[in-house]
Amino acid sequence: MTPSLPRYIFQHHASPVVYCGFVVCAGTSNEEPDDLGMAHFLEHMSFKGTRRRRAYHINSFLERVGGDLNAFTNKVETVFHATVLRRDFARAVDLLADVVFNSQYPEHEIQREVEVICDEIDSYEDSPSELIFDHFEQILFKGHPLGRDILGTKERLRQYHTADAHRFASRYYRPDNVVFFAYGDLDEATVCRTLARYMPQDLPTLPQFTLPTFAPLPPHTGGDTIIVNKNTHQAHVIVGTRAVGGHDERRYALSLLNNILGGPGMNSRLTSRLREKAGLVYTIDSYLYVYPDTGVWEIYFGCDPGDVERCLRLVHDELRRIIEKPLTPTQLASAKAQLIGQMGIAADNNESYALTLGKTFAHYGKRYDPKAQAEHIRALTAEELQNAAAEFLRDESLTTLVFK
Repeated sequence: MTPSLPRYIFQHHASPVVYCGFVVCAGTSNEEPDDLGMAHFLEHMSFKGTRRRRAYHINSFLERVGGDLNAFTNKVETVFHATVLRRDFARAVDLLADVVFNSQYPEHEIQREVEVICDEIDSYEDSPSELIFDHFEQILFKGHPLGRDILGTKERLRQYHTADAHRFASRYYRPDNVVFFAYGDLDEATVCRTLARYMPQDLPTLPQFTLPTFAPLPPHTGGDTIIVNKNTHQAHVIVGTRAVGGHDERRYALSLLNNILGGPGMNSRLTSRLREKAGLVYTIDSYLYVYPDTGVWEIYFGCDPGDVERCLRLVHDELRRIIEKPLTPTQLASAKAQLIGQMGIAADNNESYALTLGKTFAHYGKRYDPKAQAEHIRALTAEELQNAAAEFLRDESLTTLVFK
């Protein structure tokens, strides 16, 4: 029987190391209401035994040749990936295909692994600087699957059985909902031949795959301030709003605005204003997260509880300034050069590049192209930035969440 092959994306890279994996287009936002935490649960359980391997053999199969096997889950995907020397590429594909398509989710492993995830939940609850990001998305996407916690709840996790895992896997862990990616010193014929060799031969024939239909996102109205008492020594604050999805060209203007305001450089406007000039924070950053159909833009900082109001006034001052005063040609050119330089350096991280290669193809059906992205940044005008700032960064669009 000829195996059913997933879509694949390959890019040659002259390196003795190969990065490869499967992107399963199923994350937290694909869970039904009764499946809270199921996508992440399945990621964990996929390493606990297949029809061919026990957990120990899965964990040691690549390690014994110096390779690495890993996985992660987010709101829109679950990714299983490996890093190996070129000579071990076939070994990596063999293991990855087995883990993704042949996992058995054995009942005797479930209780133990659920307690590991519950410990992960406890650890997360003890880290308000991380927890606040999930809490903020719950507010922005209230009533929508994107607002769900990736880890799920202890109560629901402790009710899961092997049959539940197989039910979710049979819907999503199938060739027509998966993308394979490879980045390294290979040729496309080798990639195709190896993938065909190790894809399971006896996968069931299933009806054509269709994603579940969820209610559309309700309109987001900003202007709210939510204060949560966490009894923390430091206050943690997020100010932000819904942004645009990966198909929206405005994401380029938002990316540049984000970098100007709170990017990783010490010269960002918010760092200069709140840390260097006012001495109120150690760290203040802004982030743009882009999902296929929507996104999140947010500013995070931690400060003394007594300084929250002052910090917020300074943040809003900077946002109003970037809305009301267009960048000069010199400022615009400098901002573009900084972001494009950061993008170029980030693209030199081979593992990150490979993962982006796979995820971009999985969600948008196209090849990741850093050069094209840089050209989009170069083409931005001061007017486009000002329009994006006026649309997304005005006070009435923003929601504020405070842990204190």
